[in-house]
Amino acid sequence: MKTILITGGTSGFGKAIAEKFSSAGWNCIITSRHEDALQEVKSDLIKKYNNKVLTLKFDVSKENEVSGAIKSIPAEFKKIDILVNNVGCGVGLNTFENMTIEDIDSMIDTNIKGALYTTHKILPDMISKKHGHIINIGSIGAKIVGRGWNLYSLTKFAIDAFSKGLRVDLMKYKIKVTAIHPGKAKTNFFLSACGGNKEKLDDMYKEFKPLYPEDIADAVYFVANLNDNVCIDELIINAISQTGDYTEKDSEL
Repeated sequence: MKTILITGGTSGFGKAIAEKFSSAGWNCIITSRHEDALQEVKSDLIKKYNNKVLTLKFDVSKENEVSGAIKSIPAEFKKIDILVNNVGCGVGLNTFENMTIEDIDSMIDTNIKGALYTTHKILPDMISKKHGHIINIGSIGAKIVGRGWNLYSLTKFAIDAFSKGLRVDLMKYKIKVTAIHPGKAKTNFFLSACGGNKEKLDDMYKEFKPLYPEDIADAVYFVANLNDNVCIDELIINAISQTGDYTEKDSEL
């Protein structure tokens, strides 16, 4: 039985990915900072699919918590075939001069350090087996920068570079690395980016059909189930009505 570990597995892309792989009979490890959400998703997955689900409560931006959680994984879940670095945040999206130091620290610690810490702790076992797949959930913001997205795009450019470098580093161990860069998607991420203002969020989707978490889960499942000799390095996924460039409207929050 194969095992997937998904950071941020209780909402948005992460929850949809857990659902997709659970429905295919995979063992799932889901992580979050919120115990109640973890237990709710675990219960739902087991009830629907009768698969094995392990929950890990930790903050990806804190190395000691990441290390402790990974070490605590029981033997039946220890052989991790796929790591999905999904956790990300977009707090305080604004032009740079209006951002706070707390916003800067939060996004760098979560979006960059979180992926690096988790990958670093998972890799030794994958390397020893010469088997595994790291899937980093990036963003269209790793390719283009709109007004108000300065720091967020900086963190996603970093994840893009990390994915490319990691792919080269791990080729000799036959470990795959894929970066998936979604465009505008309807998740709680944008609600947070809009400061919890649902009216603002609804306006973003007026006359625009976005991506949904299930679309990204389908893409993750696809790249994870190709033949051993195939590695998709990168996927950029936009909604059909979204261009590859920010318009003035797209760039405003």
